[in-house]
Amino acid sequence: MSVPALNLPASAGYDPARVLPGFEHLRRFWDPAQSCVTVKVLPGEFYVSMQNEMISTVLGSCVSACIYDPARGIGGMNHFMLPEPLNGERGGWADTVGRAARYGNDAMEQLINAILKAGGQRANLEVKVFGGGRVLATMTDIGKRNIDFVRRYLQAEHLPVRAEDLGDVHPRHVQFFPFTGKARVRQLSGRAETVLADGERLYLKRLANDPIKGEVELF
Repeated sequence: MSVPALNLPASAGYDPARVLPGFEHLRRFWDPAQSCVTVKVLPGEFYVSMQNEMISTVLGSCVSACIYDPARGIGGMNHFMLPEPLNGERGGWADTVGRAARYGNDAMEQLINAILKAGGQRANLEVKVFGGGRVLATMTDIGKRNIDFVRRYLQAEHLPVRAEDLGDVHPRHVQFFPFTGKARVRQLSGRAETVLADGERLYLKRLANDPIKGEVELF
């Protein structure tokens, strides 16, 4: 699969041939404010890059981990809605490529493995984590579960956290530059907050209707 052509300035310094295999399908666009190509990561996706581009996502109760090797300029971001399977259930849907869409532990493993495959060194990895807001007030506090999970996971894996912006009640717009490890976070409010909450409710309902039953506690 090839990367769709972008109308870029001559000075962009972006090479579509350097997009890592498996990530060609993600949406890309030129961000004139940051003067770089931006890759948008949606719930259940992750992305790894080894060139000067930006990864962007919007988080409500979801969490994103931005993991990078600052010595080699390789890094990436994931975006997950649920922390771990309940009752240790596996198999079926969860063993497909879409595992990252359901569980944080899969999203973390896939992101780290992709960074290492691209040439990153585990001893150099650093992490920044964002999200976990309580934006779905009538439901189980999924954001807190995600926060508790990602903190446990990073501690167990001995991965140093260089920055975090977790919890609260507002969604966030996160921009991450994997080549440098720089991250920018902006809280959202008003209509953007309402739209995001509605989207998360629909996403959770889709997961609850998955063939693996009983793993999503909505209310």
